[in-house]
Amino acid sequence: MQPIALSESHILSIRTHAESAYPEECCGLLLGRVTAGVKTLVEVWPTDNAWSAEAEENWPEQKGLTERRRYAIKPEDMLRAMKHGRDRTLDIIGIYHSHTDCSAVPSECDRTLAWAEYSYIIVSVRQGSSEDLRSWSLDAEGNFQAEEILAQEPTEIKK
Repeated sequence: MQPIALSESHILSIRTHAESAYPEECCGLLLGRVTAGVKTLVEVWPTDNAWSAEAEENWPEQKGLTERRRYAIKPEDMLRAMKHGRDRTLDIIGIYHSHTDCSAVPSECDRTLAWAEYSYIIVSVRQGSSEDLRSWSLDAEGNFQAEEILAQEPTEIKK
């Protein structure tokens, strides 16, 4: 597993987004670079939670769940972030989202929808306050493994 490097400012940005979205899950993209075996976060790119009845149609096993328990990122938000990143020689290196009133451990839905090359930062928000923040990535068997978080100096953050 490659570690992910992020600053306290990145963590604050993710936590703030998660708390402001409560009681719904928040979500966003992580833009950065992978060099020397380390994913380095450069920019936090918040997005709207686009989970809806339409998203539910694509995953019928998730029927009845709402933005309080699921998230989705619109394809146009992904494309906009990719273009923004390309102009700055950055890639999407991961996705972040919150878990409301439960732990920062990936759900089965998270695992099913995850991509192997991405980091997945999950922040637990209980009663409107962020708590645990952890990073995960898929192993070769498609299971989430905890990913080491390395501290780095502050960099550019998209608000």
